[in-house]
Amino acid sequence: MTSRDIAVVLVAAGLGTRLGADKPKAFVTLAEKTLIEHALENIAEVQSLEQVIIAVPSGHEAQTAKLADIALAGLDVRFDVVIGGETRQQSIANALGVLDQEVAVVLVHDAARALAPASVFERVANQVRSSGFGAVPVMKISDTIKKVDGEKVKETVNRDLLRAAQTPQGFPAQELLAAYAEAEENYTDDAALAQAHGIQIAAVEGDDAAFKITTAADLAMAELRFDSNFRTGIGTDTHRFSSDESKKLYLGTVVWPGERGLDGHSDGDAVSHAIVDALLSAAGLGDIGSNFGVDRVEFEGANGKVFLEATISLLKEKNYSVQNVAVQVIGNRPKVAPMRLEVESVLSAIIGAPVSLSATTTDGLGFLGNDEGIAAVATALIQSSKGRLTS
Repeated sequence: MTSRDIAVVLVAAGLGTRLGADKPKAFVTLAEKTLIEHALENIAEVQSLEQVIIAVPSGHEAQTAKLADIALAGLDVRFDVVIGGETRQQSIANALGVLDQEVAVVLVHDAARALAPASVFERVANQVRSSGFGAVPVMKISDTIKKVDGEKVKETVNRDLLRAAQTPQGFPAQELLAAYAEAEENYTDDAALAQAHGIQIAAVEGDDAAFKITTAADLAMAELRFDSNFRTGIGTDTHRFSSDESKKLYLGTVVWPGERGLDGHSDGDAVSHAIVDALLSAAGLGDIGSNFGVDRVEFEGANGKVFLEATISLLKEKNYSVQNVAVQVIGNRPKVAPMRLEVESVLSAIIGAPVSLSATTTDGLGFLGNDEGIAAVATALIQSSKGRLTS
């Protein structure tokens, strides 16, 4: 009988000093989600799951419970959050203290191996069930291994006999509980502790995705495993100069002193409106007219910042983040150079990404060359932040 016999102990209590982060490692962000979220989402796909126990640093219990509640939503799975100990081994011991008595197989997993797929958990669990042994996922070693003494190479080790151990590592529940109850020394992993207390260990195939995220370089490598899903958009906007000489000119949400304003339902900010169109088109969310049309009285006379902030909110709802924006003003006036840095700074702060501003003319051609108005053309690069792994 294999129905609902698995408990996963997720070890997430490490501080992650080598990662150089300002928070515990399991709460560092990867593709817009924390490592612990990625780990929990993979665990949620494991068949026969009865319980998940998460060991975290003190002070992170409530946050972890919320994340687990979301990741395990819809599953009839018990989860417990415990405070970790000073060592990994102590954290696991704390977790085993709340183990459900009905559980037959315990899988101990590091949150730092956040991308380990459910298939690895199931291979390990199946091996434990079929053999009655512990089971460890392993990977072949491709590097040549040297045994050294200080700076002196003593010998080359036969790598055919070596494997790199991963997690989750699985064990019969009662045997693991007994081994932990007897353990006095500190072991490098659970398999070593189990072997020292008479539990035989079998090796099963690991997975490339189950690598350990320890350093900033590891985190960067993990980012590369996600589909970046970049998208680009283009937007244009044109407004005629107002006959009202008292009307102020707004471009990029900023007032341009001494310049005549532009007519429009809002403030006539061609730069901001072009950026809005570029962002919306990149995300496939229509355009400024379909989202903030002239029939919307609340946008009458509105500053460009209102449209930009609303657009950024729409993108965030669809899990898009802005990477950069470039916008060009077309017309004989105003002169952009004196205001360029200020406008770039203001727009970058609103959008949350670099914005570059440039200008050109039409060499006297057309309505722009005749000083009848201003046009702007913008391009935007956005990125999906859904965290979809590439195959």
